Amino acid sequence: MASILRQIVAGPRLRHPEAGLDLCYVTDNIIATSGPSSNYPQRAYRNPTESLVKYLDSKHGKDWCIFEFRAEGTGYPDEEVYGRIHHYPFPDHHPPPFALIPAIMGSMNNWLLHEPQPKESPKKTEEKRKRVAVVHCKAGKGRSGTVACSYLISHEGWKMEDALQQFTERRMRPGFGAGVSIPSQLRWVGYVDRWANQMSKTYVERPVEILELHIWGLKDGVKVAVEGFVDEGKKIKSFHLFHRSERTVVDDGKPKKKSSRETDKEKDLSSSSSSSDESSFTKHTPAILFRPNKPLILPTSDINVDFERRSKTYKDWAMVTSIAHVWFNAFFEGGDKEDSGVFEAEWDTLDGIKGTTKKGVRALDRLKVVWRYPPASQPGTKKSDKTEGGPTPGKIITEPKPGEPIFESHPADWRGQAAGKHRAALEQENTPPRASETPDGQKENKEPASEPNHSIFSNIGTTTSSAALAAASSVQVLRKGLGLRKQTDESKDVSLAESDDNSSVLGHRKHDADKKQEPSKEQDLNRAESEDLEGVQSYFEDGDRDNHKGSQKHNKA
Repeated sequence: MASILRQIVAGPRLRHPEAGLDLCYVTDNIIATSGPSSNYPQRAYRNPTESLVKYLDSKHGKDWCIFEFRAEGTGYPDEEVYGRIHHYPFPDHHPPPFALIPAIMGSMNNWLLHEPQPKESPKKTEEKRKRVAVVHCKAGKGRSGTVACSYLISHEGWKMEDALQQFTERRMRPGFGAGVSIPSQLRWVGYVDRWANQMSKTYVERPVEILELHIWGLKDGVKVAVEGFVDEGKKIKSFHLFHRSERTVVDDGKPKKKSSRETDKEKDLSSSSSSSDESSFTKHTPAILFRPNKPLILPTSDINVDFERRSKTYKDWAMVTSIAHVWFNAFFEGGDKEDSGVFEAEWDTLDGIKGTTKKGVRALDRLKVVWRYPPASQPGTKKSDKTEGGPTPGKIITEPKPGEPIFESHPADWRGQAAGKHRAALEQENTPPRASETPDGQKENKEPASEPNHSIFSNIGTTTSSAALAAASSVQVLRKGLGLRKQTDESKDVSLAESDDNSSVLGHRKHDADKKQEPSKEQDLNRAESEDLEGVQSYFEDGDRDNHKGSQKHNKA
């Protein structure tokens, strides 16, 4: 029965016929596998840790080493794999902090080239037997595929398209889609291709200031937040949630000519991932400008823009109808040559709910993010926490040479306790980390079943039913992302769809309109937005986004 459950959970992923486990050989020296587990009920439907170790021992002896990427915890202690493991955790359904890429690539290369590892003596490397690197995340697909393809590109000379196709063919069943399918993860593989083949494997980590966001076709009731990595990339932090006071209409939908300078700059700095038809960019839809009231500076170059649309239901509850987000790295979006730039993306290219293409109701048409590297004297610039041996902002990061010491992240709690609350919040809402709540207001802990409060079941029937429920819940993607949400203090200042009269100003205006039978609420809102536009000029207005000019315009606004 357990074997059947593992086949069900593996779903679209190919199982190794000899091992009977959810794993594949991407190449002769790279194995991709779903995360093994030592706890019930996960071990009933995932690879049991001892079964994976037994297979690796029988096929590769001591010549295997694990590279894991689970910010939610590995699911097993290091001792169960002889301590032969390297930790580079980052959140599920997201790309890795790019500062980790050189370290991961260097660590894998050291192992495969028989360079001495920190936990072994040089004598053990005398016999040159063929080694394998075992990469795993939770499903052994998105995060593992991103890293595996990155290694093939950066160290084995594969073309990006060939590496992605190889991973898909080896990992996925025919007709079940690509192995690496999340747009932001694919964008990162493209970054690695440029990093390895055009940039001499050099990366510069610097703080980034978000000057403004331009959003075309934005529907009402959409929360817009800017996020980034913290805690060595294990967590995602919301650095700013835009409120109504920071929102201005800058385009009434009428055709508008672009300056030649603006056109040239946008061509040079546009996202490498934007492959949509250019004609879609000429649609005359209203544009909304979001400018933070104070400097918005993120400690690293990895930026995530998160969207969530909520509609009013009753009291303090709202219905989530759309969820989407998009990651980009400023260094690869013009930051390698310029001190400022523009990243753009369309709705169809944004990441969906939990790594799918499902985003709910269309919440916007397209997005542009205007950013710059803040000067050292910029108010609000902060140095990020320095971890010994880790990358620091403003530092040139290159791939370690064979045999050199390599930075390694601190592992997440293998039981999942440390990341549980954060993970539950991210998986449910893609919003700033917070505990989810049940309709009666009670805190709900959506911790995985590996938590200590889950005892080992006394009979296979209970274990099987629990595993079956877990397997079934894994496909309920939309239910976990969309639906009723409790309004929080920080979200109350963000308008809800069909709820603009929640604002005291708009409420009085609506009341007066009802008395005098004057124009509708929508007309009043448009008039208010037009008044807000007075004295505001976009960074796109004359194509000048450099240094102090943009800052002066910002301050005047």
